[in-house]
Amino acid sequence: MMRKRIFVLIVILMSVALIGIISVQVFWIKNTVQITEEQFSANVKFALAKVSDDIKQREFNDFYFKIEELYTEGDKLKVSDVSKFIFEKIDTANNEKFTYSQSIIESNYKVPTEFFENDSLNFKEIYSKEEIVIVKDQVLDKTAGGIEPPEERYVKVGRFKAAEKSYLEGQFDIYTSRLPVHRRVSNREITFRLANELNSKGISTDFKYGIYSNGLATQVKSGYFRKEVGKSYMVPMFADAEGNSNYQLYVTFPQKKNYILASIFKILLLSVFFILIIILAFASALYQLIKQKQVSEIKTDFINNMTHEFKTPIATINLALDAIKNPKVIGDQEKVMRYVKMIREENKRMNAQVENVLRISKLEKNQLDVNKEKVDVHDLINVAVKHVDLLVNDKGGYIKLKLNAEATEILADHFHFTNVIVNMLDNAIKYSEGAPKIDITTENTAKHIIIKVKDQGIGMVKSVQKNVFKKFYREETGNIHNVKGHGLGLAYVKKIVEIHQGEVEVESEKGIGSTFTIKLPLI
Repeated sequence: MMRKRIFVLIVILMSVALIGIISVQVFWIKNTVQITEEQFSANVKFALAKVSDDIKQREFNDFYFKIEELYTEGDKLKVSDVSKFIFEKIDTANNEKFTYSQSIIESNYKVPTEFFENDSLNFKEIYSKEEIVIVKDQVLDKTAGGIEPPEERYVKVGRFKAAEKSYLEGQFDIYTSRLPVHRRVSNREITFRLANELNSKGISTDFKYGIYSNGLATQVKSGYFRKEVGKSYMVPMFADAEGNSNYQLYVTFPQKKNYILASIFKILLLSVFFILIIILAFASALYQLIKQKQVSEIKTDFINNMTHEFKTPIATINLALDAIKNPKVIGDQEKVMRYVKMIREENKRMNAQVENVLRISKLEKNQLDVNKEKVDVHDLINVAVKHVDLLVNDKGGYIKLKLNAEATEILADHFHFTNVIVNMLDNAIKYSEGAPKIDITTENTAKHIIIKVKDQGIGMVKSVQKNVFKKFYREETGNIHNVKGHGLGLAYVKKIVEIHQGEVEVESEKGIGSTFTIKLPLI
């Protein structure tokens, strides 16, 4: 009982340790995936923001450089320096004319002072004048070939200083806000910039994108792009000076999960590998513990059975010897011979038990001498039946032979294979309630002979059938001594059959009986 409790305690402790280690590993894997996904999202957002800023800057630079090319420095004004830029665009598509002008006026004043001799103070007043004019329903000239394309004209008056660039940004926002998005940025540019920025962040998986205008899809997108809630990354496009934007760039990654797992594949593989090793080690240790426990129990039963088997003949021999020493018996030759015969039979019985144990031990060590020669299977069966025929008849049973096989010659050891048949018949006799009823049949296949030993005994359940050929194993029906034997007979049968390149199996049903089948190759 104490051993059983210790065993259960060890199993519980090992199970708790295994569950704890696996839980830690799973938690670590989950955190690694989460951290990698967060890093992925941070890199994507940074890349999208960079792409948005770069496209906005590129658009402004194109606008600015177009203006700068038209600049030619004018005459320097003495009293006031006037810088004026005029941009005019005639849009035939919208049937309107857009005119933008900006002036920066500088007025210089020289004021004498009474505090300094021969000196004066210079004051400069700077102010800006901006004007935007949009004329709709403009009457436009048309050529014979159709409507003239939009016309752009640039007029530069005075000086265009570098500092004035900042004044153009607000007006640039007003101008570009009137353009459709596909004229402001192309699919090629977005694809190129996104790929470069993502690659710089170490992200090399495929992506899809699309620009939306206040929730509505525009022409700028890749393939059949559809934004997905919770799966798409968004960044505003073409934001004005106040940060407001009518366009949003959405990007999705169809293979995001696979990419994240692939990025930490080696770590995950190692972790899973170590978890499997831990599980296998635990399973192996648990299996060995259970097996050792079973072996210990089987050996204990074997010792108990062996003791019981030896006590009976020893007690019988002692009684016979005491009887012979009796003066009334020692003079009776007939009684003395009967007791002597009894002693010899019991001694032979004990010797047979010892031989069974030694035979199995030699089989385990491959030390058993097996001399194969050509023998007839039917002859072996008839010899084996003679060994147990008296015992069967004494119990009122029978052994019926149906030897239908035509090819019966095999290579086998006469002695050991006869013992195989005897052990199978002995097993059928021991596990039959009342008179044993045994049928032995033979038949042929193309290259084999099949021997079947069928009884109508107590039968076996499935769990017993799996273990019946194991050494020391015996099915019990209550008291462990209710069936004589050591659980060695069928183990011996299996070993000998395997040595002869054969197969043995059992089919049984509880309460109906068992059928043992041996399949051996013919010569």
